[in-house]
Amino acid sequence: MALRFEILGRFNRARAAHLTLPHFTCQTPLFMPVGTQGTIKGLTTDQLEDIGCQIILGNTYHLELRPGSQLIDDLGGLHTFMNWKRALLTDSGGFQMVSLLHLADITEEGVTFQSPVDGKPMLLTPEESIHIQNNIGADIIMALDDVVKTTITGPRIQEAMYRTLRWIDRCIAAHKKPDVQNLFGIVQGGLDPVLRDICVRGLVERNLPGYAIGGLAGGEDKDSFWRVVAQCTAGLPENKPRYVMGVGYPLDIVVCSALGADMYDCVYPTRTARFGTALVPEGVLKLKQHAMATDERPIDPTCSCMVCKKYTRAYLHCLVTKDAMGSQLLSYHNLSFMMRLSRDLHMSILEGRFPEFVRGFLRAQFPKGDVPQWVRNAMEVAGIDISECCASTKCLTPSIQEQPIPVPNGAVPN
Repeated sequence: MALRFEILGRFNRARAAHLTLPHFTCQTPLFMPVGTQGTIKGLTTDQLEDIGCQIILGNTYHLELRPGSQLIDDLGGLHTFMNWKRALLTDSGGFQMVSLLHLADITEEGVTFQSPVDGKPMLLTPEESIHIQNNIGADIIMALDDVVKTTITGPRIQEAMYRTLRWIDRCIAAHKKPDVQNLFGIVQGGLDPVLRDICVRGLVERNLPGYAIGGLAGGEDKDSFWRVVAQCTAGLPENKPRYVMGVGYPLDIVVCSALGADMYDCVYPTRTARFGTALVPEGVLKLKQHAMATDERPIDPTCSCMVCKKYTRAYLHCLVTKDAMGSQLLSYHNLSFMMRLSRDLHMSILEGRFPEFVRGFLRAQFPKGDVPQWVRNAMEVAGIDISECCASTKCLTPSIQEQPIPVPNGAVPN
């Protein structure tokens, strides 16, 4: 295995660790921004280093379409191609089974896509997915899994889970660079605890370098979401990293970290920036609102990022959704926010003050004490007392962090 996972501290299920990969040693918990085609829109790799980004996620399907994995390999791999010296993770292309379902045909052999670029068919098998990822050269590569939405019920969920287990063996056999690339398996099974348990046990038997929890963040209710995460983290090995795929709302990351997860990725911080929304400790700040037009404060007075040091809300109000600079500056700030959240999670666990950090986070997000019931339930399982953050009545209205963000036409925007 081309990684080392060293747990440095813990509080109940939560853990702070060093994840040593071929290109970088990371601190967990960590958030990975999504750079679909080898770029975070509007930001340079130097800027990403400045804000403390540790791993960037690339999309296998889209990188194969353009510019092509063979060209990337010929030019020295994705690290060299995009001038990124730290770690990279590539997904398998399996997510497009959901996002491009209208263009895909799924069989035991693999998935046949109709290319959104030129309309030509493209067969993605487990073997081809691994071959493409071997060419791209990421530190962590993902096994091709059979992905279905968690809102789907019936025999399709069971079919997909067992196919995922069959495909992992084909991925392992096809993997040509285990000395420099780490193959992670993905737990599937929808919202069915029995199927999830079968998949966890099957993947653990393969003794992989790390494991992901897949098939979530697809519109399921939040109580089901956290219960699946809690079940899977409890069954996965203590000495291996655990990656919850597609999770990027700060609240979700705090909850999942309390339940024992280590890694996350999502388009949310950069996508919401392009709509003029900034992440702040209280939740979100909508810079398009008229009240921002004369506000001379920074986005977040507690933030030390370049944007908060140099620009006012009023200036950003003039730019957002109208000028490319607006989305660039907000993307920079939002990713800085996510990197700071990751560092705060790591340090609070390491220093033995994780419960205090969680309570402080919840007080900022829910000053009226209307912490959602699903968060209360999850924290009870995580062994963290948040009673002082909660009013006696339950919150009946989902917060903005709980609202799913649609991704149109199967795109994977970052």
